[in-house]
Amino acid sequence: MKAAQLIKYDKKDPLIEIRDINSQLLGAHDLLIKTKTAAVNPLDNLISHGDLKLVVPYKLPQTMGNEFVGTIEKVGPEVTKFKIGDRIFARNPVDNIGAFAQKIVINEKAVAKVPEYLSDQEAVAVPLTALTAMQTFQLLNLKAGQTLFISGGSGSFGAMAIPLAIAQGYKVITTGNETSRARLEKLGVKNFFNYKTEDYTKAVANVDAVIDTIGGEETIKQLSILKDGGEIVSLKGMPNREFAKKMNMGLAKELLFNVAARKIEKEAKKRNQNYHFIFVQANGQQLEEAAKILEKNQIHPLIGNQYSLTEVNAALADVAHRKSLGKVIINF
Repeated sequence: MKAAQLIKYDKKDPLIEIRDINSQLLGAHDLLIKTKTAAVNPLDNLISHGDLKLVVPYKLPQTMGNEFVGTIEKVGPEVTKFKIGDRIFARNPVDNIGAFAQKIVINEKAVAKVPEYLSDQEAVAVPLTALTAMQTFQLLNLKAGQTLFISGGSGSFGAMAIPLAIAQGYKVITTGNETSRARLEKLGVKNFFNYKTEDYTKAVANVDAVIDTIGGEETIKQLSILKDGGEIVSLKGMPNREFAKKMNMGLAKELLFNVAARKIEKEAKKRNQNYHFIFVQANGQQLEEAAKILEKNQIHPLIGNQYSLTEVNAALADVAHRKSLGKVIINF
């Protein structure tokens, strides 16, 4: 089968080639999937550039890709929840990525059935962002009626996280581009700020929790609107010691990440705030829960440019340079 494999890490020009590879062996609880479409994410560029080698040190060559939609061609002897022909989607397990391939072998616990109302291209935009939202909510431990600030809500993460957050009963405040204001307010956003013309720090204070999708100095800025004792989860900030412990990375990486996140954690401690870093995990049950919420609200993800597998490098460049407003997709 054909697959897009990372051959060489490089900050500017990673080597990714289309190769013929053999499919993995099918385990008792595994599914063999015929891939229909895969999504391309900033995460894929972070991996190929070597930015995540300390978190996930993949041995090369490594088949790329972190989320997909496909149909089941074969099931392991102990699989009971799924059958041949089911249309499923998933965020690949961290230790078994490989969505940029014609066939995928994946454990049944990682997948969920695609809601019928979604096309393949819409559905593939769901798993990574929806699971990130659900797992972030767990870390924040918010209650219905509390206030959640999401930076960059007009992006692909916000398109999933905002309706899911509102379904949980959270009051959502977000930033984004002006063209997204009406769409996000229609979803139920309490307050929207145009990131180019409005300074949210002058109008927002004492929110219960923050989801940081930007990182850098923006993370520090978001602490200023977070209440004393509040919680912030970053998708783009620095991993910290808590994260290393949770991922069972060992003492050396615990100490390393402790130093890396020192600035942000020092700033957070001034107001007894808690800083978290998240790296989303595969979870079929959570994805199923998210899919039910999206189906109830008939949420249709925004789709960007579409490519073939042989155009994988162009697709990755598209994401890196933010050419598409919606999710970038590879069709098989």
